Amino acid sequence: MEDWQHSSHLFTLRIWREELGEGEAEWRGRVEHVISGEACYFRQWMTLIYFLLAVLADKESGSHDAN
Repeated sequence: MEDWQHSSHLFTLRIWREELGEGEAEWRGRVEHVISGEACYFRQWMTLIYFLLAVLADKESGSHDAN
């Protein structure tokens, strides 16, 4: 069971379109790693990607420390 926990992660992702006025809008979002509760709001897609990579790298290094 412990191996499964380290090889699978669950995230929730909420994305919405924010009206800025004068016909302008942008996509915004919030992502959360369900197990740890770590969350990040973002306005750029790269912020989402960096968050995912950071959480996964942190969890991977944490699983190696436990062995």
